[in-house]
Amino acid sequence: MSQSDSPRSSPGATAPRVIPLYVAEAKVYPRSVSGRFANWRWLMVALTQLFFYGVPWLQWNERQALLFDLEAGRFYVLGLLLVPQDFIYLAALLVLSALALFFFTAVAGRLWCGYSCPQTVYTEMFLWIERHTEGDRQARMRLDRSPWSAEKLARKTAKHGGWLLLSLLTGFSFVGYFVPIRELSQQLLHLQLAAWPSFWVLFYAGATYGNAGFLREQMCKYICPYARFQSALIDADSLIISYDAARGEPRGARSRKGPELALGQTADCVGCTLCVQVCPTGIDIRNGLQNECIGCAACIDVCDQVMDRVGAPRGLIRYATENGIKNHWTRSQMLARVLRPRVLIYGAGLFLLSGAFAFSLQQRQDLLIDVVKDRSTMAREVGDGVVENAYRLQLINRSERPLRLNLSAEGLVGLQLQAQGGSQFLLAPAAIGAVPVQLRLPQQAGLAPGTHTVYFVAEDRDLPGSRFRSKAVFYLPR
Repeated sequence: MSQSDSPRSSPGATAPRVIPLYVAEAKVYPRSVSGRFANWRWLMVALTQLFFYGVPWLQWNERQALLFDLEAGRFYVLGLLLVPQDFIYLAALLVLSALALFFFTAVAGRLWCGYSCPQTVYTEMFLWIERHTEGDRQARMRLDRSPWSAEKLARKTAKHGGWLLLSLLTGFSFVGYFVPIRELSQQLLHLQLAAWPSFWVLFYAGATYGNAGFLREQMCKYICPYARFQSALIDADSLIISYDAARGEPRGARSRKGPELALGQTADCVGCTLCVQVCPTGIDIRNGLQNECIGCAACIDVCDQVMDRVGAPRGLIRYATENGIKNHWTRSQMLARVLRPRVLIYGAGLFLLSGAFAFSLQQRQDLLIDVVKDRSTMAREVGDGVVENAYRLQLINRSERPLRLNLSAEGLVGLQLQAQGGSQFLLAPAAIGAVPVQLRLPQQAGLAPGTHTVYFVAEDRDLPGSRFRSKAVFYLPR
């Protein structure tokens, strides 16, 4: 085919039509709703934010009760002092959190997302500010469609001003968990906030402003991975938000005369779409369970109100199981199937790991001894058949009191410890000390060459009977 015969060069050819592969996300305008589940959500908002904003100001033994001092490598949790060597506890805490998420998801779906997730909590708070500055759903939609005016500018300015104030308070409080918040507040009052704290306050404020103000449901629908793997955690006996299609279909308007059905009406759903209007992710729960459903139960509250007005029983949309909806089970019959194998496995794992975690914390000692053997010389003779091994002891005080220690060694008869500055050592609160030591052992008949297990012992002089031991290896040459 010649160039002159191509469609591009033909006189009557039309310009190619561009087909977009991606469609802009339609803005969701959630309608305000009241009801028992809305009250539960606001209760969780109050509890979580009382904790988040209030805990940094609590004091414990003249210091901040909860402080993660990254610069010093010290983490204070009430009366507990953790150091980087306690990283195992953070790993265990993350595993516990994952098991708890699996357990509650298997029982009742996305309870965390609907009531306690920071994205949900801050979206609720931002929506409250939005409703009090721009109005409810219809008013906000009209305002966005209207041309710019003094009223629109004032309302938008008030909304974004409220969002920014809440975001800055959130960023400041978050940084207060890592920098003592009382010092931080004094620096802020005197406009002497350092560069790095200022950066992180603005960074987390910007993250809050963007996530709760603009991304909102897109975080839950496209970014958060939890929606993707929840289907592997729930089954047909998990309590989820469900639409009873047997009761609701076919949809249609009811007669205004009362509870009797209009002509041709055979079901309870009146097609008002209020369940869609109140959904913070903009889905239609009548299409079945979807990944985008965060389990907030706003649709249950508004549907129950509609059922009350039309004189139909509540529960057209309700917490139910797939088997319960299919087999028309009562709530008692559905709850009877809660204790099924996967729930028992998750629950047992959560219980056992929680017990092990608590026991480990209870048995945790105030002193951690880390032994590093001298690698340059395994062993040497220092005269009269005495063999010497050199070590470096790293002593970590995991308490907030000074430790006065007596250092010694045991495990072999005649073993002697020599330390620089003597065998008595003072370790300041939450401090790390390094002590070079030598272990000497007179040559003994019958003791085979090679490695032998020994123990370094630190006795607390202020608490008689308190001993800390750490295992090491003593090497005897051939």
